[in-house]
Amino acid sequence: MTFTAAMLGGLMAWRAGVFQWDLWLATVLGLMFAHATNNLLNDYTDSRRGIDKENYYRNQYGVHVLEDGLMSERQFWRYLGVTAGIALLLGGWLILQRGGLTLELMLAGAFFVLFYTWPLKYYGLGEPAVLLVWGPLMVGGSFYVMAGYWSWDVTWLSLVFALGPTTVLFGKHIDKLEADKSKGVNTLPVILGEHRSRRWVLAMIGAQYALCVTLVVAGSFSWALLLVLVNLPKLPELFKVYQHPKPADRPGKYPEEAWPLWFSAYAFRHTRKFTSLFLVGVVLDTLLF
Repeated sequence: MTFTAAMLGGLMAWRAGVFQWDLWLATVLGLMFAHATNNLLNDYTDSRRGIDKENYYRNQYGVHVLEDGLMSERQFWRYLGVTAGIALLLGGWLILQRGGLTLELMLAGAFFVLFYTWPLKYYGLGEPAVLLVWGPLMVGGSFYVMAGYWSWDVTWLSLVFALGPTTVLFGKHIDKLEADKSKGVNTLPVILGEHRSRRWVLAMIGAQYALCVTLVVAGSFSWALLLVLVNLPKLPELFKVYQHPKPADRPGKYPEEAWPLWFSAYAFRHTRKFTSLFLVGVVLDTLLF
């Protein structure tokens, strides 16, 4: 998703006639190494706070480098130093090349890298942070680095994209709501409750389509963006799933490898299809209009 966000920002720069390969490549690599740093810090923080111990939900569906003993703490800090160092070096070079808001954008990114896991995720701010990071910060920031100015059209377009990973994260936090609550991790679904959280996911999915239509009606983008509407026939099934609580046990026909993920798996399936159509629409808009 990080690469896709940077790609979308680059595509918008191409559309505006300001694309620069060197700046874009440095931005892509910087964002990917920053994201890797955040993932490592996420595992470290939750491990040291005791969140990922005793078969916590996190360990049921993914590898944890510390809890699974894949690397020692010394190796971990060396690896993190490499990823963070590369991200900082690339960010520093971009500041020298572009100036302007680039420093502020980099500082905002560093804030979310360092503090997403704690305290943001623990106090219901993790989900809004993802929306901001994968939207205006990554997509809008990538565009800014090449263009040298901020675009609100790109900002609104970035929110269409960022709502996708936000729904997946929201769904995952609904899936593990009880586990998070027992560990004192107050994600937004923990605060809102399961029922309202399911409604919020559906509202965000609806907002993706509504934003696309609005951007076309406003004249910011062409009809090509309406390609996402091809996915509308898939929504009734998704909405049906989100109308009910998660099953206590895996349904017979549900893929064993996907369980215990439920709401996040359905949200991911929608996001994958929607984002594919969305990106094709943006490419067509860039090439044909």
